[in-house]
Amino acid sequence: MSFLPADAIRSRIRERINRLFNDYERGERPALRRADALFPTDAVAWRVNGDIVTMMIGGVSGLLLQMLHPAVLAGVWDHSDFRADMHGRLRRTAKFIAVTTYDHGERGQAAIARVRSIHDKLGGVLPDGTPYRVNDPALLAWVHITETLSFLNAWIRYAEPSMSSADQDAYIAEIARIGRALGADPVPTDRAGAEALIKAMRPMLKVDARTREVAQLVLRQRIGGAAENFAGGLVMAAGVDLLPDWARRMHGLPAASAPTRTAVGATRRLMDWVYIGSPNRRVWPAEVTEWPT
Repeated sequence: MSFLPADAIRSRIRERINRLFNDYERGERPALRRADALFPTDAVAWRVNGDIVTMMIGGVSGLLLQMLHPAVLAGVWDHSDFRADMHGRLRRTAKFIAVTTYDHGERGQAAIARVRSIHDKLGGVLPDGTPYRVNDPALLAWVHITETLSFLNAWIRYAEPSMSSADQDAYIAEIARIGRALGADPVPTDRAGAEALIKAMRPMLKVDARTREVAQLVLRQRIGGAAENFAGGLVMAAGVDLLPDWARRMHGLPAASAPTRTAVGATRRLMDWVYIGSPNRRVWPAEVTEWPT
């Protein structure tokens, strides 16, 4: 029996990951990781946003938090082909994070401008007759801070449990730049401010049949072959587990079991092994490193 060399195994896994996050049929390729990105290479954002497992966990948790706001849910319901293309929606979010964190600064700014132009055109009416606009600064602030805290909390739980308060605040302050550029207001710049904003928004949150439908579409999606779907199931369970207790109760979802948390940790260590020796260790969906001269 012959076995593939370790480097070949790593390369194949990286290729499958790249295809999960990039639509190759449309000519998409991994974002570049560059020294002239919007964030400097020593930014905390480079550390946190480059871990495939924790970012996926944080992404799931962030989505489940965001959709508890009726206007955010309405924006997805009214203006997104989420039933047919939930994977595409998540992939576009991943691409946006990769480009605005690691790619050339001008590409990051262009990605932000593109999202803003889409938001500016969208709005509608909630089931109770209340009008909403997707570019509402307070609504964007909710989306921004729930996503930011979810990414950070996933990183702390599975990658850096001893992360200092100063680094946590630095990450929130760095990512605030993206929130402000997208039109969010207010945009907290430290953990205390972020948690205060979430607490202040809680009276506006609710769950209804539409919330439950979208949540189940997120949690039950299939993204590839058996290996990808197994890993995806672990990510979904960990994303639910990362939710604050009050949000998990609103969704009617259980906390993850200890074996699931152990399996998530093992999956993350596997990704470390996959990217050891790669110039972009743990950076996703970016694969190519380009240092301008």
